[in-house]
Order: sequence, then structure tokens, then C-alpha cells
Amino acid sequence: MAALCKINNKWKDAELKTGFVPTMGALHEGHLSLVKLALEHADRVVVSIYVNPAQFAPHEDFESYPRDIDSDLEKLEAAGAHLVYLPQEAELYPDGVKIDMDAGRAGAGLDADFRPHFFHGVATIVRRLFDHVQPDMAVFGEKDYQQLMVIREMVERQNLPIEIIGGPTMRDDHGLALSSRNAYLSESELAIAQQMNVILRDTPDPEAAKSALLTAGFDKIDYIEERWDRRLAAGWVGETRLLDNIKIT
Repeated sequence: MAALCKINNKWKDAELKTGFVPTMGALHEGHLSLVKLALEHADRVVVSIYVNPAQFAPHEDFESYPRDIDSDLEKLEAAGAHLVYLPQEAELYPDGVKIDMDAGRAGAGLDADFRPHFFHGVATIVRRLFDHVQPDMAVFGEKDYQQLMVIREMVERQNLPIEIIGGPTMRDDHGLALSSRNAYLSESELAIAQQMNVILRDTPDPEAAKSALLTAGFDKIDYIEERWDRRLAAGWVGETRLLDNIKIT
């Protein structure tokens, strides 16, 4: 933390604009595209890696969430990040892990109906990371579109001097949105998951899209709804929960 502050102050003294990309690690091309986008808007880019316990419910995958710090650091160096921040829990939660931020209106419904703790935990950790990094701008992926809206609303509500930019969703060759949790999918499950974006795009009626996803092999659909000029969806293939959204044209 002290080293981060020292570097930050040096950049500010030099009137350099700081960009920030918060992550939970297990980085893929989607994360790296956010770093590259930040580099287009800032003179220096900080990337944090921290698996935040406050956004996981007790039955969720906090302990098994993919972690590969050495690989992440290599990828970030190649992508051009200037600084990687690896905070310890005691730095972010000196009084113990607790949620002290409300996710606001953007955090109601959709994913919050199934993970009621999640966006409050996200808002809490992002606010604390903002306090540490002191960025001028930050980039969040559009794949987690409701999360992006929660962060934008929080910044506006608290009048923080931080520009929030959404990074386009990166996809594999079949159109599946890249996600660290895709690593959980077996080969057969991956083939099922890769149909999600196609069905969302080609089936505008939510109920028909749910039926099509179940027919394609999804085990459960949490929701398909339209908000913010987007069609947003969450569903399960085996034990893996997948999110996606497309812009409504």
C-alpha cells in the first residue's frame, strides 16, 4: 500500500493520468482488452488482482475460484500495464470482511435476485480499491453489464472524480463470452455454452429464448430480461453459471 501511494504521488506530480482495471485474476483476453483500452485513455495503468470474499456467498466458489498469479503477471507485463496491485485482505478489510456499500438501484433485480449479496460486495471492494489507487479513470467489461451499471451509479452517487469506461465483451471463435469460470466447463459443456450468444441474438422473445437454451442443453435459466437497451441473460451448464448480454438493435 505504501509503495502504491508513493508511485501514485509521483505520477500525480508529473500530471500523468492514471487508469485502473480491477480484476480477480485468472486473466484471459477479455481482461487484457480492458488493459489495452485503459492504455488508450491514460498515461499509466494499474491493474489489481484480488479475489474478493465479500461478493461470494458461503455456498459459492470462493475457495475454488481460478488463481494463477505468475501467469497473470506475465500477461499483464506483455499487455503493457505499468503497475500490478496485489492487496492483502488486511489492507482492504482492516476491520474484517464486511459489506458497507449499497449497490443502489442498478443493483436491484436480474443477478441480484439470485445473488443478493453480490453487487453490495462488488460496490464495497471497488470503492475501497478506488480509495487506494486514486485513478482518474477505470475500465469495466460490458460482459458483466449490470455490474458496470452499478459502478457507474456508485461513482455518480458519491460524486467521485473517476471516468468509468465500458470495455466491449471479448468472445471465443463461437461467440461465447470469455470468462474465468469457462475453465470449469468440460468439452461437451463448452459446446452447449457456445450456443448462448447465438440464441440471445436470434430469439428476441425471452420465453422462447429460455426454451431454446434449455433445448440446447442448458440445465437452468436464471433470467432473460431487457434493460438498458440490452438483452441480459444468466444460465447454468452443469455447475457453471454463465452471463451474457447483447445490445438490442
